[in-house]
Amino acid sequence: MSHGHAASGHDDGHGDHGESHGSFKGYMTGFVLSVILTAIPFILVMGDVLGNDRLTGLVIMGFAVVQIVVHMVYFLHMNTKSEGGWTILALIFTLTLVIITLTGSLWVMYHLNTNMMPMHMHTR
Repeated sequence: MSHGHAASGHDDGHGDHGESHGSFKGYMTGFVLSVILTAIPFILVMGDVLGNDRLTGLVIMGFAVVQIVVHMVYFLHMNTKSEGGWTILALIFTLTLVIITLTGSLWVMYHLNTNMMPMHMHTR
């Protein structure tokens, strides 16, 4: 009767948490996408390609969101299968809290600015 670690069946499935560890090809794909997603906004700003500051800002924010997704997929290996889906659930919970916090903060600051700033005095 063997009391070895492998014979006890204790080691079954320990390394298999559904994680997809990256390969060189995956890391290079993520790196190339990150460089492209950084270079395009840089060119947009330095060349004043769009001609509208507000539009340029919105486009850059769009590229930033795409780059966040690229980093999460290619470098953090976040998908619906890793850790049994708990990483995605934690991400959704975190994003919900961030959105609530940012929206609430902007709402409070807007209303403080609107209600607390001195109004124009009408003198006749």
